[in-house]
Amino acid sequence: MANEVRKTILPPDYKPSPKEDFMNPVMKEYFRNKLMKWRDDLLASSSITVENTLREDNLQQPDIADRASAETDHALELRTRDRERKLISKINEALQKIEDGTYGYCEETDEPIGVARLDARPVAMYSLEAQEMHERKEKTMRDERD
Repeated sequence: MANEVRKTILPPDYKPSPKEDFMNPVMKEYFRNKLMKWRDDLLASSSITVENTLREDNLQQPDIADRASAETDHALELRTRDRERKLISKINEALQKIEDGTYGYCEETDEPIGVARLDARPVAMYSLEAQEMHERKEKTMRDERD
């Protein structure tokens, strides 16, 4: 489908509904657009931050308190960028799933994830029930280690 011209036109006020066929062409196009816009916004934000970080030499402040504050801000910015990098990777995976026809289906159960969940979290990989089960398992494993 990468070489295929998209023929689905998304109505301007379209919102997916659980009443329509799950992952019909219009719904797929809605989520594709949503994911691409999210990725573009993250990339734009990231490039602005990189430009500002490279332009400003805040870590060379003569005052130790100012330097410490600048270093803390810089570390926070790096953590934020790392989270965004991971999110962009998840967005790219979701876009690939749209292309291969697996988007919107739980990786655990193969059941539809649900329109409301996907609209709120377009990179969701699990249905709400499967996600809750994973979180309970993780909590149990953490509690056993502690």
